[in-house]
Amino acid sequence: MQVILLERVAKLGQMGEVVKVKDGYARNYLLPQGKALRANDSNIKSFEAKKAQLEAQNLETRKEAEAVGAKLDGQTYVIIRSASDSGALYGSVTTRDAADVATAGGFTVNRGQVVLDKPIKDLGIHSVSVVLHPEVVVRINLNVARSAEEAELQASGKSIQELAAEAEAAADFEIAELFDDLGGAAQED
Repeated sequence: MQVILLERVAKLGQMGEVVKVKDGYARNYLLPQGKALRANDSNIKSFEAKKAQLEAQNLETRKEAEAVGAKLDGQTYVIIRSASDSGALYGSVTTRDAADVATAGGFTVNRGQVVLDKPIKDLGIHSVSVVLHPEVVVRINLNVARSAEEAELQASGKSIQELAAEAEAAADFEIAELFDDLGGAAQED
């Protein structure tokens, strides 16, 4: 099916281009979302008449998105989740969770704008993309931790696995000290 793009669509084309796409993609995504029109004579004439208005509207929304993106880019948000001792989450962090914490932080972000590169299934700091406009993409950081104290430690650069290894090494050292003290007391008797 031939369609006229009404806005920039990633991996497809720029506004105003006539592109050939699969029928299902056009019917189920591009046309209902208002991202394209069927490429027939009446729609082409209609688009040419509205082209200047659409380009001005696109420029305005891009400027607004860039202004919001400048403030949002690089922000770090803390998400508290329960997890095992090894750092694996009981569940995962979703696009909805990322959108909710960004919205709570004062930005209007919906889950459709959040793009996860891979599922977030463990503790740590994860980078996530937010598409504010087809031409404006920013990255935010999600600090996934079991508690606020743990989130602060992760923000300082320590991972949960490093902290667990340090705690285990300290416990082993204390046990060794205790047995050395007991061994020395037995030799004195």
